[in-house]
Amino acid sequence: MAGTHGSSVDIATPDGTADAYLTHPDDGAPHPAVLFYMDAFGLRPHLRSMADRLASAGYTVLVPNVYYRHGRAPVVELPEFINPADRPEIFESIRPAAGTLTPEGAVRDAGVYLDWLAAHPLTTGGPAGVTGYCMGAGLALRTAGGHPERVAAAAGFHGAYLATDAPDSPHLLADRITAELYFGHADQDRTNPAEQIDRLGKALGAAGVHHHSEVYAGAHHGFTQADTSMYSAEATERHWTALLDLFGRTLRSG
Repeated sequence: MAGTHGSSVDIATPDGTADAYLTHPDDGAPHPAVLFYMDAFGLRPHLRSMADRLASAGYTVLVPNVYYRHGRAPVVELPEFINPADRPEIFESIRPAAGTLTPEGAVRDAGVYLDWLAAHPLTTGGPAGVTGYCMGAGLALRTAGGHPERVAAAAGFHGAYLATDAPDSPHLLADRITAELYFGHADQDRTNPAEQIDRLGKALGAAGVHHHSEVYAGAHHGFTQADTSMYSAEATERHWTALLDLFGRTLRSG
């Protein structure tokens, strides 16, 4: 994408080396930092193109391979176009990699990624923005709750299992969050049913978290992912409008 520069980077963590994609405007100036969390299919060309689009709006964006404990990206072989209905074995192949990331490990990794971004000469050094997709929406929520002083805004799109009955459900961190949050939920999403959307909203409201949640009618889980059968161009553009508005209001003072 014109106007941005992307590169592969390695980030040392307590558990190994996380490979990641870093992209930023090619003007050589520092910009607000954004931590971009992948969906379950992992770091791949489509996510890099999404990160480039975000960078072109004036951000320095880091997309870590959160499966790094399992291996470098791509950790599984993916078709150019992902249709889980035709290839149900894809999820089985991903499961071992996903299993290497615990909630505790995710929060620990988040601190490393935020430190790395804050120290980078092409970031402004202020609190970061976070965005996440699918499983990444839960990681964004955990990051906001685990590092409240470091996150100014966090967004999650077609998030999965955000407010379950589990004792370590992401929504239970609500009372620690100081960031402004935005969620774009898919209404055709078995991983995030209406009762969980309601539970998340009530938890955030009770904790006094500044947040906005919208349900995208007709959208499926994965609607932002153009290399999948779940993609919706209309819902994706709506997501970009909401995300850029959130970051434009919360990160520009950094």
